[in-house]
Amino acid sequence: MKHILNSVKLFILLFSLSLVINASAQVKFHTKDDLNLLISGTSTLHEWDMKAAKGEVNAVFTFDAKGQITGLSSLTVTVPAEALKSEHSGMDKNAYKALKTSANPTITFVLTSATVTPIDANSVTVKATGKLTIAGFTKEIVLVTVCKVNADKSVSVSGSQKISMTDYKVDPPTFMFGAVKTGNDITLKLSLTIRK
Repeated sequence: MKHILNSVKLFILLFSLSLVINASAQVKFHTKDDLNLLISGTSTLHEWDMKAAKGEVNAVFTFDAKGQITGLSSLTVTVPAEALKSEHSGMDKNAYKALKTSANPTITFVLTSATVTPIDANSVTVKATGKLTIAGFTKEIVLVTVCKVNADKSVSVSGSQKISMTDYKVDPPTFMFGAVKTGNDITLKLSLTIRK
């Protein structure tokens, strides 16, 4: 009798574990050179933008049985600093100098933790805490993004974050022999679609 009870308990345990495994799954996503990174700022003359399409993103999402995102366990974003381009080559040159691109060629974000909040059946808000490295200096930030599961099972990601250049030991660039100065605060905007 005891043997039968133990067998029943083991069966219930295995069945419960199978339900948990089937109810959630971790899926790897990736994209390369197909992103939209926009850095916006101000200066004493006018507002300015720098854009980059090159870069690589790797992420691991957890999905429930209905296909909704329930977690984000891994995220790395790597963008070549000199992939950022404005409409003015002179501005780009000064920006690369400020970013110390010869010694620090990439801008990176590495996830340390994430909180997922449902919006609707296909979309969630992800509050991603991680380490952002710019010009060789790393600082923890919180990046809030909206992630949407598309019909083809790809995931669209969009979000923005304001940062101060001096927090990353970057001196705001100047132009025209110092006559034009950029503001310290900039906004990073990221949008992309990642696929399995």
